Amino acid sequence: MSKLNIGIILGSTREGRVSPQVGEWVKKHADARGDANYEIIDIADFKLPLLGEADASEQAAAWNNKLNGLDGFVFIVQEYNHSITGALKNALDYAREAWNNKAAGIVSYGSVGGARAAEHLRGILGELMVADVRVHVALSLFTDFENYSVFKPADLHLTNLNDMLSQVLAWSGALKTLR
Repeated sequence: MSKLNIGIILGSTREGRVSPQVGEWVKKHADARGDANYEIIDIADFKLPLLGEADASEQAAAWNNKLNGLDGFVFIVQEYNHSITGALKNALDYAREAWNNKAAGIVSYGSVGGARAAEHLRGILGELMVADVRVHVALSLFTDFENYSVFKPADLHLTNLNDMLSQVLAWSGALKTLR
């Protein structure tokens, strides 16, 4: 059986964001497992305008094409005002069927580990027919980031990261039979 393709989705597009550091950490440890093909997907690269504001058929087609080639996801989610970023919500809304019958894990960060953003994302994923896995990595801005900008995660997060990745792969493989 061929390896599953898992996209690590960076959920922020703002200047000075730390999501690329978190995404690279996830990818480094995921790649070391050797059990799937992991790829960082930066929503900023797709230049999606706000849904409905402009003709974005080219950007939307590229975004959906990228998602269609993936079997599952790991979302890097930052908490903004107790929720996910507007850019991530917009990117989620630009696709429908491309999300369906796939699995996702969540790596969140914020003042309370990004827990509120993770819970909001879970509700959205359910509507998009994405099975979110139970284990999630919750990173604190206070203890896992130096000066709120340099990612220095505690080793204890590796257990949750590996457990989450195992769940994403199990569910992604099972759900592949539905697509």
